[in-house]
Amino acid sequence: MERAADAVSTDARARIVRAGARCITREGVTGASMAAIAEEAGVSKALLHYHYHDRATLLAEIAERIGIEVVERERAAVDESGGTGGLDALWRWLEDELRRGELAALATLSLTRLSKVRNATRAAATERRRSATTTIEHLFTELDLTPRIPAALLAEAAVAFVDGLALDVANGAPRDPRVSYDIFWLALLGLTE
Repeated sequence: MERAADAVSTDARARIVRAGARCITREGVTGASMAAIAEEAGVSKALLHYHYHDRATLLAEIAERIGIEVVERERAAVDESGGTGGLDALWRWLEDELRRGELAALATLSLTRLSKVRNATRAAATERRRSATTTIEHLFTELDLTPRIPAALLAEAAVAFVDGLALDVANGAPRDPRVSYDIFWLALLGLTE
C-alpha cells in the first residue's frame, strides 16, 4: 500500500515540475506563480503546497529537472549519431530544444535572486558544460580534428552560445538559428589542427 502512495506522490511531483517548466517557458519566471503551476498541472494548490512548501524549492527542482533532461537528450542525440553525422545530430537536438523552450526557461531561471534557484541553475550549467565537453571531444574525434584550445573551454563557449540562441528564439529574434549554429561551428572548427 505504501508503494502505491509513493508512486502517486512521485507522479504528482513530476506533473507539477513539468507544468512549472511549461509555465516558465510560456510566461517567464514571474508568470509561474504557485497558483498558475497548480492549474497547469491539474492539481489543487493544497497538493502543490504539500509537495513544495515554497516557490523557491519548486523553481529549484524545475531548474534541476530541465538541466538533467537537456543533458540526457544531448547525450542520446550524439550517441545515436553512430559516429557519423554528429554535427547534424547535434543540430537536430538543438532544434528540438529550441522548440521546447526549456533552455530559455533555464536561462531565465538563472537570473532569479532566489539562492536555491541560482544554486540549482549553477549545478545544471556545470552538468551541461561537462556534457558539452564530451560532445565536443566526440565530434572532433569523429571529424579527425584536434582542437588547439581545450575542449572544456570550447564547451563553455558552446553552452553560452546555446543559451543565447535559446533566448533569441524565445524572444522572437528574426535570425535563422540554423545559420547561427553553422557559423558557430565553423568558427570552432577553425580552432583545430
